Amino acid sequence: MEDLILEFQEKTTMVSLKFQRYLIDKMDLNNRLIAVKGARGSGKTTLLLQIAKRKLPLKSTLYVSLDHIYFFENKLYDLAKLFVKFGGTHLLLDEVHKYPNWSREIKLIYDNFPALSIVFTSSSMLEIYKAESDLSRRAVSYTLKELSFREFIELDTNKKFPIFSLEEILGNHNEIASKMLEEMKPLPLFAKYLQMGAYPYFKESENDYPQKLRNTINLIIEIDINAVEDLNYETLVKLKKLLITVATSAPFTPNITKLSEKVGVSRNTLIQAIKILDRAGLVNELYKDTSGIGVLTKPEKLFLNNTNLMYALAKENINIGNVRETFFLNQFKDLHEINLSDQADFLVNKKYTFEIGGKNKTRKQIIDIPDSYIAKDMIEIGYGTIIPVWLFGFMY
Repeated sequence: MEDLILEFQEKTTMVSLKFQRYLIDKMDLNNRLIAVKGARGSGKTTLLLQIAKRKLPLKSTLYVSLDHIYFFENKLYDLAKLFVKFGGTHLLLDEVHKYPNWSREIKLIYDNFPALSIVFTSSSMLEIYKAESDLSRRAVSYTLKELSFREFIELDTNKKFPIFSLEEILGNHNEIASKMLEEMKPLPLFAKYLQMGAYPYFKESENDYPQKLRNTINLIIEIDINAVEDLNYETLVKLKKLLITVATSAPFTPNITKLSEKVGVSRNTLIQAIKILDRAGLVNELYKDTSGIGVLTKPEKLFLNNTNLMYALAKENINIGNVRETFFLNQFKDLHEINLSDQADFLVNKKYTFEIGGKNKTRKQIIDIPDSYIAKDMIEIGYGTIIPVWLFGFMY
């Protein structure tokens, strides 16, 4: 355990607090068991180390990744037992899906050591609430989304802007945008964000970012998904083929019969594959009404999870309308209820109707719909019910 403690101390010394993700101030660390889900590359490891450095007593805190060689010969439960004996109060566990029977041992640790608090991270792929030992009654779950446009600007330019609620944006977007324009030009930053702003590692090398992102996609499919679903190689290849099909379509309304023939799987297998990719943080399923969704319900529209994935996979076959809608959906996901609209593009919180478009988009399509708005691209500032689409990147 001493080696683990020394490695943790070195990591906390190295980690910077200059840039911190939105979630660090949303998490209630008074909960004894916290799960942080998030796609590979979204910054979960850095988040844990920053929590340790900024919010927890370092002398009684330990961070460890469960793919560490220590666990080749040692049990997680035994580590927790020893750690508590030496006065440990907070155990931060990274990459839990790399450890066999992780949920069972975490449950035992939680039940047997009431003085110990646990925060653990997992791939989005893992269904924590269906874990074999029923952690759902014990764990409070948070999702770490990809970088918002606001966070990207801070990381790229060191300019910090506040978070605005949806209601603040709808009611005061002109004033909010006016103040921002005094400090930045949003349109070139937005264009860059759409291509390479979703994951923090864009800072390492912008030139290598597309290749790194494609490598990340491969790791999600071949390692993260396979670790949970135990799929054969042929099926994994078909998942990649499905992703590319979605990326090059604009927008993608799946014909399940034709798509299953193209990908080479049965209808039910295809629908299950789509749901796997959704849980893995690679695609977003969208429906007009979520009340009747079942295990084998096909999505009415299918998007990639974020615009960076589109540019990495579709390359020159990019449809700008699909890019705008993908951005809008991504920024709202996990923050607000968002569905397809009968008359426009999206319905948010079953109240607000949004049509997404370019600078020439008019209100003709939604003119008679109450609480309806145009989220317009290629404008710096809006007026009335016309709002710059980039401004919806400041909600987290």
